[in-house]
Amino acid sequence: MQKDYMIILVNARKEEAVTVQKILTEWGCYIRTRLGLHGGVLDDCSQNGTLFLELVGEKEKHEEMARKLNLLKGVSAKIIDMEV
Repeated sequence: MQKDYMIILVNARKEEAVTVQKILTEWGCYIRTRLGLHGGVLDDCSQNGTLFLELVGEKEKHEEMARKLNLLKGVSAKIIDMEV
């Protein structure tokens, strides 16, 4: 069985977080699990963030979601295929 995951690095979190969220909401039916991490809190909030997604559904849809995310400045998305 093959599992697809996506790792998203956001290097301009304050500028791109809203757009990243819109894209993830658009493609939400293909996301089983989502974990978001960023350093710092309150007055020391980091500009960098990482999202880990467990994906379901068609591989082509995953690739399209990654393509849309990669169009954003400071955002890098990569799909990881794993055999279980």
